[in-house]
Amino acid sequence: MKTPGLTKLRGSVKVTVRGERIEIFINELAKERIEVWNLRPLAPDRMEMEIVISDYFRLRPLLKKTSCRVHVDKRAGLPFFWIRIFRRKWFLAGFTLFFLIIFALSSMVWDVEVKGNKKIATEDILLAAREEGIYPFQWIFRLPEQDKLSKDLTRKLKGTSWVGVSKSGTKVTIEVVEAAKPKNTELLSPRHLISKTDAVVTHIFAERGQPEVSKNQRVKKGSVLITGVQGDFQVAAKGEVRGLVWHEYTIEAPLVLRQKVFTGEKKERGYLYFGDTAVQIWGYGKVKYEQSQTLTRLDPLTWREWKLPLGWMSEDVMEVTELETKQSPEMTIQRGLERAKLDILAKNGADARIVQQKILHENTDNGKVYMKVLFEVEQNIAEEFPIVHNQGE
Repeated sequence: MKTPGLTKLRGSVKVTVRGERIEIFINELAKERIEVWNLRPLAPDRMEMEIVISDYFRLRPLLKKTSCRVHVDKRAGLPFFWIRIFRRKWFLAGFTLFFLIIFALSSMVWDVEVKGNKKIATEDILLAAREEGIYPFQWIFRLPEQDKLSKDLTRKLKGTSWVGVSKSGTKVTIEVVEAAKPKNTELLSPRHLISKTDAVVTHIFAERGQPEVSKNQRVKKGSVLITGVQGDFQVAAKGEVRGLVWHEYTIEAPLVLRQKVFTGEKKERGYLYFGDTAVQIWGYGKVKYEQSQTLTRLDPLTWREWKLPLGWMSEDVMEVTELETKQSPEMTIQRGLERAKLDILAKNGADARIVQQKILHENTDNGKVYMKVLFEVEQNIAEEFPIVHNQGE
């Protein structure tokens, strides 16, 4: 017989019927219109079949009438599944609690990300967002509508033209578009450009004002290079003036170069740290190195983007030795000149250019080289000088 519909939902059992009047039992099933299927004879007095649960409970009068007995071999279907579940109450409770926890965790804000801000501090944006209810561990269903959040944050955050709020799972992203501010025009008082040192002019360009010197002209410190007085008007002189300037350096450089290097020997120490407190776990004992340097590494515990104030701290106590490298006078002189050139660039700007150098005096004494050097440098020589009213020319 064909399997009835919805058997899985209704539930069914596989039974074995025993008795000498099995044929009469089968006929009685047909008379009562009880559906059975997968009938299979096992012996002259035994037979296997399947039947739905509701019809199984109708077999008792038929079994009594035919003197047959029945034994359930297998149970299948949704009713038996629920019976097994309810027998395991703690399992069902844990399963339900698990899904409730997952639902609760997925219904909370776990991360708030800020994008697009350059001038406005991220902390200020997060503070404004917190006032609107956007912060970690907030329930997602308690957040206002995204349009309202966008309008409120745009109103609160000065210097923004638009603030967008979007949700993706448990993450809220705040995207900021900062308003473009017009450039503030600097109000400059009338001024001259004067020479800040004695020099020979090599280049002059007056963007505003009237040049007072020309190329290849020697000027003294304080000389007006570009004047801000133009007839009856006074302006803020602006431009570029470069010139040749002479710098005299007294250089002292040792012939023996001493430097500290690592030998490769080290002693390791390990600590557990909590805030500012560290507890040593291993690496006890004194350090026997004459000279040493300690390198410290922190490995804090992290959760998402937050670093927790506890973790593991490693210390490597490295043995250090001092090496002496003897250099020739030529190399020592070159090293001293390079150090002087770096000093010139640091004091006069990276655009300064060393045209030539001349060693005026050189002497070697007590393991050192002493020399006096004159550098010819092309550099910016202009500096601002305010025009005092009624100063005149």
